[in-house]
Amino acid sequence: MTFNDLSTPLRYLETRRSGKPRDMVAPGPSDAEIDAMIAIAARTPDHGKLSPWRFVVIPRARRAALAALLRDAFAADNPGATEAQLDACDRFAHEGEALIVVLSAPVDSHIPLWEQLMSTGAATMNLLHAAHAMGYVASWLTGWAAFSPRVRDAFGSGDEAIAGFVYIGSPGRPLDERPRPELARIRTVWAG
Repeated sequence: MTFNDLSTPLRYLETRRSGKPRDMVAPGPSDAEIDAMIAIAARTPDHGKLSPWRFVVIPRARRAALAALLRDAFAADNPGATEAQLDACDRFAHEGEALIVVLSAPVDSHIPLWEQLMSTGAATMNLLHAAHAMGYVASWLTGWAAFSPRVRDAFGSGDEAIAGFVYIGSPGRPLDERPRPELARIRTVWAG
């Protein structure tokens, strides 16, 4: 039996890949689908049941406000910003049919911060899987905005960090397959 002959869930995992937000088209997910995706994302390993992550949905009607936030934050940190760089902030805010900001929201606990950060990454990956399972394409981006305290403060507190911006929509063109690492390079067997 070849890998492609295995169960539908394995075939699904084999075919998931990211799409470029600029290539996403309508239809995007409904509010109910977004809520379902977030509920699925929350079904992630979470030692201590802390839920050290949050999801902030940016409605289409608030994308211009997001663009203004990004432009202002970029200009404040880069006084010599060019119009082309500021236009890139606008594009970043308006791409994709749906946009969810994922925040790492660590909890003061006996659970190490490292485990909470890994749980945030797992929750974000589950969000991408949920979008794919519902027939959409998704992309997880960071970039300068994810590391800007000004942008972060618009969504959370100083104890939180932006794990990424997740764009969701329908693919506007066939998705590219990126090179994957050779198994021999990433897999070893411990000899003890």
